[in-house]
Formats: sequence, structure tokens, C-alpha cells
Amino acid sequence: MAEFWDPAAPGVMRLPSGRLIRGRGLRRPLPSGPEPTYGVYLLGKPPPAVTWRADWIKWPDFRLPTDKEHARAILHHAWSVAEEERVEVACGGGRGRTGTALALIAVLDGVPPDEAVAYVRAHYDRHAVETPWQKRYVSTSRR
Repeated sequence: MAEFWDPAAPGVMRLPSGRLIRGRGLRRPLPSGPEPTYGVYLLGKPPPAVTWRADWIKWPDFRLPTDKEHARAILHHAWSVAEEERVEVACGGGRGRTGTALALIAVLDGVPPDEAVAYVRAHYDRHAVETPWQKRYVSTSRR
């Protein structure tokens, strides 16, 4: 079993189940401390190479994923892996797409869809989930 994230570290969000997931912006330097063991990158173009396992969800800035079923599968995998590994979710700035993905993961963890954006804003970043369509995407998601 991998060493988990420090729950007090910047960007680390605790889900109701106790799983820890780190959100971050790729335009900022990699935070100090342990590296992820798995990452999900939400970008309009392929992400830079990393030394850990990673998946890419094609997700243009301020938009929604181009393939919602693929995004759902990857985010479900990230939620599952976070039970035993260090998972990070990241986009360029770390707020809109990352916040939306974290809210979708929170729904998978049992947070009601209509409360997931507020949960992420309270436990990750108060500016997470930037657009009305991102918020609607979360509120209409399913477990």
C-alpha cells in the first residue's frame, strides 16, 4: 500500500469515505512531498509526460469533457484507486475542470449530486467549478 497524501497539504480533499485526492493546476510547479501514483489530466490536448500512471480526459478549458462516458469511466477508476493510492486530478488552473471532476468523484463517493459542488468548494477550493454548465453537469450526474 502506498503512503497516502498528507490531508493538510495544499489541494488535498478528503471524501466522505476517507479517501484523499489531490487537485492541482498544472501551470504551477509540482507540490513538494510524494508524487502521485496515478493522475488524471483534464486538458484540451495531451498532457505532458509524467513518471507515474496517468490517464487523459480530453476536456477543453471552460467546457465539458468531449466524451462523457470515457470521462465517467476514468473518474470512477480514479475514485477506486484512491482507496489505496495517491491520486491527483489536474487541469491547467486547477479550478474549473479539476473542481468539476472532483465534484463528480464526490458523487461517486456518495455526496448527492445537487450538493457536490458545494462540497468541493468547502473542502478543496471555494472557486472550484467555474461555469454554469459545469455545475449543471455535476448536478445531473449519477453514482
